Amino acid sequence: MTNPTVDSKTTGERLLSLDFFRGFTMFLLIAEFTHIFSYLTDPSLEGTIVHFIGTQFHHHPWNGLRPWDLVQPFFMFIVGVAIPLSVANRTKRGDSHSQILRHVIKRALLLLLFGWALYCIGPGKIVFRFQNVLAQLSVTYLIAFLVMNKSVKFQLIFSFALLAFTELIYRGFPVEGFNQPFVPDHNFGTWFDMLYGGEDIHGHWVSFNAIPTTAHTIWGVLAGKLLMSDRTAKQKLKILVIAGVIGLVVGYGLNPITPIIKRICTSSFVIASGGWTLLALAFSYWIVDMKKHTKIAMFFAIVGMNPLFIYLFAHVGGADFIEQIIHPFIKVIFGWTGEVSLNIISGMLGLFLLWYICYWMYKKKIFIKI
Repeated sequence: MTNPTVDSKTTGERLLSLDFFRGFTMFLLIAEFTHIFSYLTDPSLEGTIVHFIGTQFHHHPWNGLRPWDLVQPFFMFIVGVAIPLSVANRTKRGDSHSQILRHVIKRALLLLLFGWALYCIGPGKIVFRFQNVLAQLSVTYLIAFLVMNKSVKFQLIFSFALLAFTELIYRGFPVEGFNQPFVPDHNFGTWFDMLYGGEDIHGHWVSFNAIPTTAHTIWGVLAGKLLMSDRTAKQKLKILVIAGVIGLVVGYGLNPITPIIKRICTSSFVIASGGWTLLALAFSYWIVDMKKHTKIAMFFAIVGMNPLFIYLFAHVGGADFIEQIIHPFIKVIFGWTGEVSLNIISGMLGLFLLWYICYWMYKKKIFIKI
């Protein structure tokens, strides 16, 4: 993960909007491990506003876009934003380009290792799967770093070339049975996973997603450079908003031609989600760095200061362990509310305790990074 406490080149102050954006995204990610989103979609709640809200925190089954589909693009984009800021800080400390490159390669390999290892925990054996956010991020992070010193024009062309390549290989793949580009399990992405032995996890996810979603991290790098520039805050905000709106118009406009599908990261999905991501950064920059609403920013930023630790802790059973401890006590106090309400309350308290772990680490100045 990139350095969570980065400085703005132009103001000398910490770019709290990035901490806030990262922390909010991580808060949603760890909330998933408390099962609270599953509790909100309990069949007994079907037809209620609670159930509808809960469905928005589950991935769209195929062609479409829900808010939960934006979490991974957010995360990959945020890492991109932080790359030029972190490189600037390391350069200021005297690190050479070769030292920074070695650090980037080491970090990419560790991300790949962590992402791969998470899939080996459940089955208790070595399996080759690279569909999760950490494994995919190892690819997008390294590629984005390698092109970050190129011109803006080059980086934009390169990012869209990755999308064009993805589009062509999906549409033109000649192997029978896998030449239906937008049909679950009958496309190039599934064939590629079968080729190297990586099985589908549940829901038609594919490892090849790392290639088109590299665009998100590259666009994040460009956004980070924009925030470091000498432009005024209003100019920066305007550029982010305009770019975001263009992304939405183009992405959704492509949907009749290339369906918006998160699970195989089609070009229309990458562009549309990229638009939402740029607008989310614009909102964060406006509300935090321009309007100075720092209290709510710090609530989420605390989570984003130990992103790798809290993600891995929640993922490998930390969230379940916390819930096992607190559930009996919650049952005694709130058992009268019914099983569904009891589960929701338990999940919310578990989420708060995960946040409190981050808060405790923040107060003790414990920051785990790679």
